[in-house]
Amino acid sequence: MSWGNEFVELNKSEHDRNSFDCGEPELNTFIKTQAAKHMQAGISRTMVLPSALPLLNQKYAICAFYSVAASSISRETLPASLAKKLPGHPVPVFLIAQLAVHKEFHGSGLGKVSLIRALNYLWQVNHHMRAYAIAVDCLTDSAQAFYRKFGFEVLCEHNGRIRMFLPMKTVEQLFCK
Repeated sequence: MSWGNEFVELNKSEHDRNSFDCGEPELNTFIKTQAAKHMQAGISRTMVLPSALPLLNQKYAICAFYSVAASSISRETLPASLAKKLPGHPVPVFLIAQLAVHKEFHGSGLGKVSLIRALNYLWQVNHHMRAYAIAVDCLTDSAQAFYRKFGFEVLCEHNGRIRMFLPMKTVEQLFCK
């Protein structure tokens, strides 16, 4: 299986969610049973990278996906040097709620590609609806190490997970050179 050229919005009639397996049951369950429902409810948007060719069922396998949502953080969770410049009410952020790569592509660089596409997507959204940063809740220690490689910093513990963030000013430097 090889991946296609671009991320597109998840479409249940075109994408084979059941064949996705990244090795993490929680992420597999999300794409198979929750992603489309969350999109329909207006909670998040899930973008998938389909396979280059369809499967026997005429649907495209999902090689990778990311799901994004609006969120907020408390300024008290930010480092003092950043927090002092912000208002006392919750600070708007974009959340990379889910990001996963099919285990067939682990080690291929597709995780990095997926993250860059997610960051670019959120950078484009930021032109229309501002956010202070991009946050992610890490499911595992390896996920935390992955995001740290790309400049994300630990923010706090949130719902039993380590929440990390990347200021939008840093994202701007990535895409405005």
